[in-house]
Amino acid sequence: MITDVRNAFLDRLAAADPGLVRLRLAASAVLGIVLAVLALQPLHFPLTTTLVAAIAAMMSAFTVNDATSGGQAVTLLLALVVGTASITAACFGSAYAPLDSVVFVLLIFVAVYVQRFGPRGTALGSMAFFLFFFPMFLQAHLAQVPHLLIALAIGVAANAVVRFLLLRRNAESELIRYRQAFRARLGAAVRASEAYISSGGSDRSNRQIRTAVERLHEVVLLIEDHAPDVVDDRRADQLRRRVIEVELAVQWLVITVRRTCSRPLPEGVADDLVARLARFRSLMERDPRDLPLISQTGEYSRMLVEGSRIDERAHPGDGVRRAIAELAVADDRAQRIANRQAGAELPAEEDEEDEPTKAFAYDNQTRGAIQAVLGGGLAVLAGQLISPQRWYWAVLTVFVVFIGTSSAGARFVKGMRRTGGTLLGIVGGVALALLVSGNTPAILALLLVCVFGMVYTARVSQFLMAFFVTSMLGLLYSLLGTFSIEVLWIRVAETAVGAACGLLAAVVVLPVRTRAVMLDDIAVALDELHEFVESAAKLLSGRENVNIIEMSRDLDRAVEQVRLTIEPLTHPINLRSARRDYGWHVLTTLEGIAFRARHVAARAQPGQLAGPVSERLDQFAGRIIANVDLVHEAVSNPGTRTRKLVRDDGTPVADRIDEAETRAVLSSLSHLDEGLIALGRVLGVGAQDPPRHS
Repeated sequence: MITDVRNAFLDRLAAADPGLVRLRLAASAVLGIVLAVLALQPLHFPLTTTLVAAIAAMMSAFTVNDATSGGQAVTLLLALVVGTASITAACFGSAYAPLDSVVFVLLIFVAVYVQRFGPRGTALGSMAFFLFFFPMFLQAHLAQVPHLLIALAIGVAANAVVRFLLLRRNAESELIRYRQAFRARLGAAVRASEAYISSGGSDRSNRQIRTAVERLHEVVLLIEDHAPDVVDDRRADQLRRRVIEVELAVQWLVITVRRTCSRPLPEGVADDLVARLARFRSLMERDPRDLPLISQTGEYSRMLVEGSRIDERAHPGDGVRRAIAELAVADDRAQRIANRQAGAELPAEEDEEDEPTKAFAYDNQTRGAIQAVLGGGLAVLAGQLISPQRWYWAVLTVFVVFIGTSSAGARFVKGMRRTGGTLLGIVGGVALALLVSGNTPAILALLLVCVFGMVYTARVSQFLMAFFVTSMLGLLYSLLGTFSIEVLWIRVAETAVGAACGLLAAVVVLPVRTRAVMLDDIAVALDELHEFVESAAKLLSGRENVNIIEMSRDLDRAVEQVRLTIEPLTHPINLRSARRDYGWHVLTTLEGIAFRARHVAARAQPGQLAGPVSERLDQFAGRIIANVDLVHEAVSNPGTRTRKLVRDDGTPVADRIDEAETRAVLSSLSHLDEGLIALGRVLGVGAQDPPRHS
């Protein structure tokens, strides 16, 4: 019983935090704070100075996310320089008010603008902002600058020790943990399918299935990204291919389950299907390194036999039985390739040079920075009205709302989540502060717990992050001897005012609408789709041996960006049901296209359609590419009339082709074509039948 509970907990943890990356980051933040505080003890610095070291260690762990260790080291050194400038400016500004508020607001512009330079820009912008903010919060002054800079250096050094020595990233172990997360999320998808059948297709189980499939796809992308860090290109490509096949099999199982449950099932069929899914789930190895494989069990053989009993007199539920068998086969193949090296050498690919980021440009990021600085100015004025001493909380909220968002809708959703988390954090902060009032060791321990929770939840929930931040503030006030419920309520009021000022600036000043950003992101996805279809045709005809799995990954990421952008439309907080339906329609159609592209990428082989059918393939692919370009034109120039898309003429490319794999590839291309026509319809682009030649 204890073992089952422990295994269930570990599975949940692996599924919730693939690779345990968030756990490592949160542990790094806590351990860095402990090291920084211990290092400062012999210097007998005051508490406020020690807190700056802790903040520097925490922010370094939280924000520095370069892809390589060398890149992280460079960013930490730059953070030291940036932090020195921010702390000095904050202390100087506090002596010459209102210089501090002017510099603080201008710093928002810089911090939001430098997001264009990727992870390093985002990290340095955030470090500059928060290391200006916290000296204001701690009411530091010019005389403390030397001690504060020593504390900054110790805090950054503590994080470097943790990052590069104590909790150093191990790529091989991380890939194993990603595979463990994949196993756990695969089990969750099967479990959601069981619930869907048991409930007869309830709305709740439908949401569970969608969430499970989305979470499985997240891990697939992580495995694809990190496999080359551990294995050679040949094996990495094989692993990607097999993992995609498992994901496709899961998605096909989900589709089949939904179709099967769309009509009433005879008595006993639903129970039988649920039992079969549960049996399959019980055969899955928890640890991807464990043997024997699923195929070495008698149950596996029975599963394949039962799944193949489908003929003209098929019985209800046979489609699900076959989908379970196909998933078992795909899972077995993925496990085998993950545990041994096999396959043909892939051609070397030419390195592509990334287009350099422009240092100065007027685009949506620049507009967002302008909005942020104006919102920050409004927050200073409004925050001063609420509390002349703590107005900076309103400015902080403006900054947080603008970081990582690209439209007014996204900023509204983020502001609401932050305000809600702050309200709940008031309860937690008051309760914790009253519980441990006067007990310094207990306060310090709970502060570390709040830091851990803040870093651990930052990437997945703004609500929970705001809760931990506000609870931490209650404890900090208690530690500094300035705790009162009134102060925490001022924090809530400042947060709400800051969110309102940020939203006002986003809506009124150079507004960036969610729909406009969504169309830009769809255009990027269509660019990736154009390249994918073009390259797939070359691969299938044998003209070029290109790696279209990489291209399908690029398409996946473009669609994922659309998902993030479109969230304000699909979020329940959007009261306009027509807009929610529109957002879901666009998203599901794009996801369907990406699904079919992954299917093609996983099964396409060089020269698979060479010979007599290659000319027909070129015509088919050429029409799809032309349709992609027409939809691209429509989203790039909304409001202008475009030509209609051209449907397939019904002439099959697969004439006289008997190979099941080849026919499956062509079927997926046809479904991709249908998805593109559906996407055009959603975006206002009509379709027509091809002209008939007499």
